[in-house]
Amino acid sequence: MSAEWKVMGVCNATPDSFSDGGLLPTADAAVAHSLGLIEQGATIIDVGGESTRPGAEPVDQAEELSRVIPVIEALAAAAPGVQISIDTMKVTVAAAALEAGASYINDVSAFRHEPEMAQLVAEAGCDCCLMHMLGSPQTMQESPQYDDVVAEVCAFLSARAEVALAAGVRREQIAVDPGIGFGKTLEHNLDLLANLDVVAALGYPVVIGLSRKRFLGDLTGTERPDQRVAATVAANVLAFERGASLFRVHDVRATVDGLKLASATLARDGR
Repeated sequence: MSAEWKVMGVCNATPDSFSDGGLLPTADAAVAHSLGLIEQGATIIDVGGESTRPGAEPVDQAEELSRVIPVIEALAAAAPGVQISIDTMKVTVAAAALEAGASYINDVSAFRHEPEMAQLVAEAGCDCCLMHMLGSPQTMQESPQYDDVVAEVCAFLSARAEVALAAGVRREQIAVDPGIGFGKTLEHNLDLLANLDVVAALGYPVVIGLSRKRFLGDLTGTERPDQRVAATVAANVLAFERGASLFRVHDVRATVDGLKLASATLARDGR
């Protein structure tokens, strides 16, 4: 297991995200929020303008651009040493975000929604994350079924990485995300979390985005997303121990503290 890890802070410029939708109604508010996450230890900020929560309605291109580009431009100017990620499935939005100062594309469709995204990443030379999702945000939680969730997710991620490589994306640009909560039941999420070492064995950095998600609330009995911080930190520590290296979270300081402790402890026995 690699002892290196990074924390990606969440900046949702959306009115309807499951945990913090509507809390950042202006670009200034989003930038101030992001700067706070950087102060807490985030080295990447993931800016999104379209919610991908279960049942979320699609957002048109113009609206998504109007939400994210002012944030990215201002954040790139305010924090030039921090990497900015654009959370989008749209090539036009991703291209505009790269022009505005982003250098990471987080595509929850793994280049399936718009296959031209692979070419954009190859030409730009930027980093990317390919995530597993069963169906779409509108349908993904409608009775998801797998014969073997770990094997099927790994096969999907391997195949999508090969698509990226075939388009000219370099291997070192690619990270993979098993998509906790994206078309999975509680049991599927736990199986993936318990077997992240299998995902890591694919040979790509593993991104985990389980922050405040419903399955944590189902396990702990916490209805409000902002009450799931302790469970989020515990799950991320387990994920780190099993090979994850990039953690997408709302609560940066708590996650950084947990990972510092986990990293120092595991280093004592050479891991």
